[in-house]
Amino acid sequence: MENAGRMLIVEDEKTALKNLEHVMKKEGYRVTGTMSGPNALQLLEKNEYDIVLTDLKMEKVDGVEVLEKSKTLYPDSEVIMITAYASIPSAVETMKKGAYDYIAKPFNLDDVRKAVRAALERVALRKENTQLREQLQQFEGKVKIVTQNSMMEKLLETARQIAPTDCNVLITGESGTGKELFARYLHFTSNRNQSGFFAINCGALTEDLLANELFGHEKGAFTGANSLKKGIIESASGGTLFLDEITEMSGAMQVKLLRVLQEKELIRVGGTDAIEADVRILAASNRNLHEATMQKRFRQDLYYRLNVVSLHIPPLSERRDDIPLLCQHFLKKYSALMNKDVREISPSVIGLLMNYDFPGNVRELENIVERGVALANEHVVEMAHLPDDLKDLDIKTFRRKEGRYPTLAEQELSYIRWVLQETGGNKTLTAGILGIDRVSLWRKIKKYEMEEV
Repeated sequence: MENAGRMLIVEDEKTALKNLEHVMKKEGYRVTGTMSGPNALQLLEKNEYDIVLTDLKMEKVDGVEVLEKSKTLYPDSEVIMITAYASIPSAVETMKKGAYDYIAKPFNLDDVRKAVRAALERVALRKENTQLREQLQQFEGKVKIVTQNSMMEKLLETARQIAPTDCNVLITGESGTGKELFARYLHFTSNRNQSGFFAINCGALTEDLLANELFGHEKGAFTGANSLKKGIIESASGGTLFLDEITEMSGAMQVKLLRVLQEKELIRVGGTDAIEADVRILAASNRNLHEATMQKRFRQDLYYRLNVVSLHIPPLSERRDDIPLLCQHFLKKYSALMNKDVREISPSVIGLLMNYDFPGNVRELENIVERGVALANEHVVEMAHLPDDLKDLDIKTFRRKEGRYPTLAEQELSYIRWVLQETGGNKTLTAGILGIDRVSLWRKIKKYEMEEV
């Protein structure tokens, strides 16, 4: 029979384990069996299983810990509990923690088969839905902005409100904060998402090259113009054009862009005929555009045309609560891209990053995590994998008010307490942000004698 999925069976009774292994292998599953709870946790660290079939009452590590480990590492997998100590409270507890089903001993093997088959169907359906969702998002070009920061969530809410209105938007913020990402988010949540998104950096081209790229040219407009060329504005008809570093645009180019915004038309270089320009303009700058207009370096009329709605993206140093979340996002991204099994970022690294000012903002954090994944030899990004300038960060950053330096344990305690507060005491979410399982988190809480949040 063709393989139906991967299964881990955890049962501390040898005979029961052998019977379950035999039956499930006959059903076509790839079965791994163990009589040890601690060994089951190690197996889950190394391998993903579609179904985990586990006894509830076991020494050292019980079925609840196996359940929590499995759901933390592999949320799409399903766990079925088996126990001779069946009771309503224990059933309710395990179901609340994410168990798919609960089977009492002595069990009927047909009942086990049915439960496993139904659980596997759910796993398969969930994976299919995930794949379809990913394909749909890739097809539609949707953009994901990772944040849990209140300022960023307000910005996203504003972006969702103005996206369908077709008004021009000015996006400001330091380099590396994600201005183009926000522009893409606006495009793909707008009514123009079926047409193209075009982006150009106004500071990367000379005035003539920028004019040629934006407006195109007629055949014979200049030496070498052997054929007609449509510009980006014309090609973006029905879609969105993102103009980054708009303050670098020359005065002459600003006049031409103003005509596009006012008259909804353009003239190609070397041409005389006006061409309709049905494009939404999103502009961005890391400079103070209002100040530039006061200093006559940027046209005031163009500024008001662009600045119908303004979105200012705060630097990463002002939204430090996003750092752990972004770390996990980039960790998963680059672990997948590099085909490496790097699952965690050590608490000491997170502690350092939480105290770093990030002059390069989110882009710099992404580069740090990418480097860490590339250099990590095992499952964890450690201090040794950070850039030298970050490793040599002045230790004064960590000086406490009482004039001494905190220990690593104090740093870890402080960080765990902070994440628990940020998640409202949600231990599953906290463990995920910390890059550990719930059991490890519980042990640390017990070790540090922390009060419940």
